[in-house]
Amino acid sequence: MTAKLPSTSRSLPIALIRAREGVMAPIRDMLAETGITEQQWRVLRVLSEHGPLDTSTLANRASLLFPSLTRIATTMRNKGLITQTRDDVDRRRQFIAITEVGQKIIDDHASQSARIVVELRKTLGDENYEHLLDLLALLDPDARD
Repeated sequence: MTAKLPSTSRSLPIALIRAREGVMAPIRDMLAETGITEQQWRVLRVLSEHGPLDTSTLANRASLLFPSLTRIATTMRNKGLITQTRDDVDRRRQFIAITEVGQKIIDDHASQSARIVVELRKTLGDENYEHLLDLLALLDPDARD
């Protein structure tokens, strides 16, 4: 006998995808004027917040697969958004840092990004917003902060 699947309206994977699209729509609108992708934005945000990081840590914190970060980093380096340097001791290890050009993109869009967060908090309410983040962290094995 086959188990009955929940309605798609109550399916967690589908609900998360729908919610992601709702959250990302205004961010995509903001990024349309920057010439960078969502993934590049995440890389810049993480580097702006944490400073230079090794590629493994950056991939994890930006929620990117390591091979994707490698490809994205090449594009970003060519755009002058990041720098890449090798570790002096372990030449296989690379560090990525944000450049002034990359930081300017973050700075130029910080107010608009903050307004998007304010709207999300207004939609959910402050308590629900924080609770949602806490609940989602329970599903993330790498959750921190």
